[in-house]
Amino acid sequence: MRKLFNLVVARWLARTPVGLIALGIGWFLARRRRRNRAAGHDQASGRTPAGRTPAGRRDRTRRERRRAVSSAR
Repeated sequence: MRKLFNLVVARWLARTPVGLIALGIGWFLARRRRRNRAAGHDQASGRTPAGRTPAGRRDRTRRERRRAVSSAR
């Protein structure tokens, strides 16, 4: 349903030059947001989520976490 709504709104905005500019700005902002989210940046604070590296992966590998748990037992 949302995709259909986006299609209708995009077609309606594309009818005028001002609408095309609005679509271009929206496309650019969405692209930038997706790129930042894929890099692991938090949009609100500008920082990476706690316990994660900038690549969006945890600091320790699965094997290292498993060793830490097994050595604690």
